[in-house]
Amino acid sequence: MPELPEVEALRGFLAERLVGRSVASVLPVAVSVLKTYDPPVTALEGQAFTAVTRHGKFLGLRTDELSLVIHLARAGWLRWQEEPPAPARPGRGPLALRLRLAGPEGGGFDLTEAGTQKRLAVYCVRDPAEVPGVARLGPEPLDDAFTLEVFAGLLRGRRHRVKGVLRDQSVIAGIGNAYSDEILHAARMSPYRLADDLTAHEVEVLYGALRGTLRTAVEHAREVGVGELKAEKRSGMRVHGRTGQPCPVCGDMVREVSFSDSSLQYCPHCQTGGKPLADRRMSRLLK
Repeated sequence: MPELPEVEALRGFLAERLVGRSVASVLPVAVSVLKTYDPPVTALEGQAFTAVTRHGKFLGLRTDELSLVIHLARAGWLRWQEEPPAPARPGRGPLALRLRLAGPEGGGFDLTEAGTQKRLAVYCVRDPAEVPGVARLGPEPLDDAFTLEVFAGLLRGRRHRVKGVLRDQSVIAGIGNAYSDEILHAARMSPYRLADDLTAHEVEVLYGALRGTLRTAVEHAREVGVGELKAEKRSGMRVHGRTGQPCPVCGDMVREVSFSDSSLQYCPHCQTGGKPLADRRMSRLLK
């Protein structure tokens, strides 16, 4: 799933190509992709984009009157098209929505989604805050206003595992499964620690790891072409998606804990004092 660094790179890429350009057509190809009906998405046609914004993992393509808000979910992606593509055909393919720009330059983009679980979402709204997922977002972790004191306040009183707190979009916007693994590895902290049990020093270390990991990832994503962002995201990871491989810091084997629809990766030596975390799902399979 694209997270803050990849979505921020997409935001910059689209801002260079969309701002000042007018919409020629918007065609939802997959029935499931469009989550709003008033105003209709066709109301964007003829309007010029004025800005491209990011709200956590959401992209906002703004005109003077409307915003096209996009959430790529787990398997969605955006493909820029300089040349007119073949006619869109509704069906079972990956194409979900096509937007074409007006003018002799042409161009535009396709939204695609792989797999059978269709979660990619597009909203045509007058204000991005009308989108429920945007309205509930917590603060942006790379904003100047996101200070150590603010972060400590968000953790205080939360009797939940720190991994889940970092992923909770209503607490902090934009961090998902992958970067929460990376942040906790950089902080040398177990994903099972309770947020409210962290000492002041541990909170400070975690805050530094969060900001440093995300800043480095954003800089890296900006240097990568949009078509390579997904692959390059995984290549830069130290523990996430690297189960069974050596930790680049200590050489211990990266371990995994599996859940019903996701998994986390960590280094026992760096994060849990050498003790593997219980993986109940795998334990049941071995019985």
